[in-house]
Amino acid sequence: MTAVTGHLGTPGLSMYCASQWAIEGYCDSLAYEIAPFNIRMTIVQPNMEVNVLTHRITSAPPMACYADDSNPAPLSRNILSSLLDRIDGAAEPTTGDQLHSSEVTSLYPPLSKGMKERLVAETVHAVAAIGGHDNPPARHIVGLEGVTTVKEKLKTVSEELEEFVECSSAADIERHEEILTPAMPG
Repeated sequence: MTAVTGHLGTPGLSMYCASQWAIEGYCDSLAYEIAPFNIRMTIVQPNMEVNVLTHRITSAPPMACYADDSNPAPLSRNILSSLLDRIDGAAEPTTGDQLHSSEVTSLYPPLSKGMKERLVAETVHAVAAIGGHDNPPARHIVGLEGVTTVKEKLKTVSEELEEFVECSSAADIERHEEILTPAMPG
């Protein structure tokens, strides 16, 4: 299980995205290795919130070089803090503020049991739905929002490939050899 961040780069979450891409690269390679044994593998990609909000969050003290006034990119601390504050819905001090502490802080998101169950249920349903297939997909994105976002990303990648195909093919050695080497008379 990874997340849709295995397809998408997300500002402020570069390390998290990199870890998801690494897992997906490993799984893509492993799928080829286990295929001769008639074993299939599916990477399940729930929304990032499932992975983040169902586990303990540990935050190191903020560093001055990453302060909001000197760094225009959103930071994972701010993204998580905002998310936790929306869940918390309580008056000051908020759960999200704990991530800005000058000490190492660990916390579990303040999810009610029902909220946590609903958050995980769609992923469990997705796993159960594809588990019995003879030929399951290599990737299964959980939720329409994730599917839509990934489709937009893939469309952009496809358009860029088409736009720069001539530039890419300029690097082909065989093509250059054909151009540079005249055909031998027959």
